[in-house]
Amino acid sequence: MATKSFHRTDRVSAQLRRELGTLVHEAVREHGLPSVSVSDVEVTRDLAHAKVFVTALMPERSDEAVKGLKELAWGLRMELARRMKLRHVPELHFHYDDSVDRGERIDNLLRDLPPSSEPEDE
Repeated sequence: MATKSFHRTDRVSAQLRRELGTLVHEAVREHGLPSVSVSDVEVTRDLAHAKVFVTALMPERSDEAVKGLKELAWGLRMELARRMKLRHVPELHFHYDDSVDRGERIDNLLRDLPPSSEPEDE
């Protein structure tokens, strides 16, 4: 029976990711926020809370974007309630997803490494 709850949270997070993708895109336009997109949504097992991870086009403005989304969280949650058939829409917690930035930083570091001197076959 325990496996069913995992499937439910997976389904709910996938649905939230889709809906929030659209809602966040609209909110960015309407409220003049720095451009962000939803990269992932993690829902607690009891479906009470959802961590919403966003990536930013301009990482240096990510704090401003996340702050704006946190202020809009209640309204976004109400809109989700209208669009989704859930008895209880999870409370939204916005977080900046810096994995893309970290990946780019690693790529740049690797690109800047001097070519390795391969040991010659004898």
